[in-house]
Amino acid sequence: MQTFDVPKRFTPATVAARMRGDAEHVSSAKGLMRSKILIVDDEELNIQVVSAYLKVAGYNDVTYTTDPLCVLSLMAAAQPDLVMLDIHMPQINGLDVLRQIRAIDALTHLPVVVLTSATGDEVRMEALETGATDFLNKPVNCCELSARVRNILMAKGYQDTLRNQSTALESAVRQRTLELEASRRALVGCLARAAEYRDDNTGHHILRVGRYARLIGEELGLTPSTLADLEDAAKLHDLGKIGVPDAILKKPAPLTDDEYAEIQKHCNFGKKIIGPLSVAEWQTLRQHVLYGGQILEAAESPMLVMAKRIALTHHERWDGTGYPLGLLGEDIPVEGRIVAVADVFDALSSRRPYKPPFPINKCFEILQDGRGTHFDPRVLDAFLTRREDVVRIQIEYANEE
Repeated sequence: MQTFDVPKRFTPATVAARMRGDAEHVSSAKGLMRSKILIVDDEELNIQVVSAYLKVAGYNDVTYTTDPLCVLSLMAAAQPDLVMLDIHMPQINGLDVLRQIRAIDALTHLPVVVLTSATGDEVRMEALETGATDFLNKPVNCCELSARVRNILMAKGYQDTLRNQSTALESAVRQRTLELEASRRALVGCLARAAEYRDDNTGHHILRVGRYARLIGEELGLTPSTLADLEDAAKLHDLGKIGVPDAILKKPAPLTDDEYAEIQKHCNFGKKIIGPLSVAEWQTLRQHVLYGGQILEAAESPMLVMAKRIALTHHERWDGTGYPLGLLGEDIPVEGRIVAVADVFDALSSRRPYKPPFPINKCFEILQDGRGTHFDPRVLDAFLTRREDVVRIQIEYANEE
């Protein structure tokens, strides 16, 4: 019996790890001859006969064992392309060994040929249901063995090729998707900074609001993907400022009633900018812009849908006295309630044309005063519990005075 350096400890996971990797695609006679074959039979004579037939057929990389208990560890070492497995063996029969093999994901498609002297349909059916690829009756016929092994290995080669091509394609699609997502998020950040630059030329306000919103979302138990969308969507909350005149936006004195009504329009401006185009607008765009459809599709992304809700509702109040819709309580989308807290805090703690920055304790006091009236109590509590992180964000993204 041949000897091998077999790992002393093994589990299905270690076997699977050893079996992973690029399979050698056998699409030619030369490739077939390089295939690795493992024979498992408790009779040494049977192994010698099958090994001799395989070598006559040109298969020289043959591993064998008479101990069915060491099959998994031997497979991890030899990494065969085909297993030839006897059914009737002491300690553990071949069908139980086959079940162990099929229980490992990486070995699901590994060809296993059952060697048996049984002629009854019951044994054959059980073997097929357990996952056998084919049968060879004992005593083994040399010509039949050669033909069946060749056909099985060729089929495996084709399957491996298709599987690897599929894996490569999926990997390429994932990579391209990540690249597109990164580009889209970068463009969203540029758009948010373009709007914010009008009254905060550092752009740090949108970054802080995004981070504060994420902190609140973490405390509320939102999923990682939702947190990522929330942070980016929050940056677009004041995109509608593009439509507000500078004389109002940068006015250092209190606003008149008419000016306040004008600045309130930025919520609807933001919604319109972020939202998808109408059917008529889309048809017009398609006539002039080749990539119009891709732009519109991006506007329906989960992050931009969330951004549209934030732009519209981040000035709503918990008690229903906010604008522009006068929504009450939980009728306000949760992302709007989150950004309401983040935006007000950053406005209080930052220098504005009409005021200096307030100390952080004063900011928290003002937020507390708005508990249950301006702000959702649960959302406000989530923000207040992250004071240390809030201070860290303030330091990291401080405006240049």
